[in-house]
Amino acid sequence: MAVLLDGDALAARLRQEMAARVAASGIRPVMATVLVGTDPASESYVARKHQDCAEIGIEALNIRLPEQATPADVLAEVARLNADLDVDGFFVQFPLPPGHDEQAVAAAIDPAKDIDGLHPENLGRLITGRGGIPPCTPMAVLALLRGYGIALAGQHVVIIGRGLLVGRPLAMLLSAPGIDASVTLLHSKTPDLATFTRSADIVIAAAGHPALVTAEMIRVGATVVGVGITYGDDGAMVSDIAADVAGKAGAVTPPHGSVGPLTRAMLLQNVINIAQQQADHVSA
Repeated sequence: MAVLLDGDALAARLRQEMAARVAASGIRPVMATVLVGTDPASESYVARKHQDCAEIGIEALNIRLPEQATPADVLAEVARLNADLDVDGFFVQFPLPPGHDEQAVAAAIDPAKDIDGLHPENLGRLITGRGGIPPCTPMAVLALLRGYGIALAGQHVVIIGRGLLVGRPLAMLLSAPGIDASVTLLHSKTPDLATFTRSADIVIAAAGHPALVTAEMIRVGATVVGVGITYGDDGAMVSDIAADVAGKAGAVTPPHGSVGPLTRAMLLQNVINIAQQQADHVSA
């Protein structure tokens, strides 16, 4: 049976370490969240982030905008938070209601406060290896693999999904010097996914397609990570990874609750890093 890549347990340990770091440093990081509308999944996700903040010692500001908020309203709130010296970092919860340009919103955030790591400048710095704030979900996948001692250098990693949130930045991150994986990026126009996945040491699915990766698509002993999720008619989360993969893989994520908690942990780690840098700058 495959090793279960338990991101919940790893994220809990990371939160303990971050809480100790905040307490020892004397800093009081301040994070803001902007939620537009009442999407249940988004509300739940933001609520969990606020719970994590309370556990770690981060002050969290919960900003709510109504469903009918215009794009100008959202951008005005972003501009206000950019200018607020008391806020170390913030994010706007996606997806936004119809009619909003999410890339325009991401680009409007001050890159120095972009704790999601999705501003074009931060993504550009990821590609060039020149620092910046790293994107949370790719960093969560890296933390999960490292946390369970999964080798990456020289390994063949296949990523399914080329979105800006996960697939493309994750490919850049895992192939960067010092990590050194050999990455193949697949997408909806790839004619036969299994041709690539059967030769992979690590398969990462970030497609949002239920049970996309099945046991017959992987080699024995491979590591398989499900990032993408969808919701069934009963509201339950469904992974990109089929249940039968656990009988063939060497390590696999559970049906849900693995990468998500680590993504939240990486977000809060970004907040703490920003607050610490600002404190160091003031005291220098």
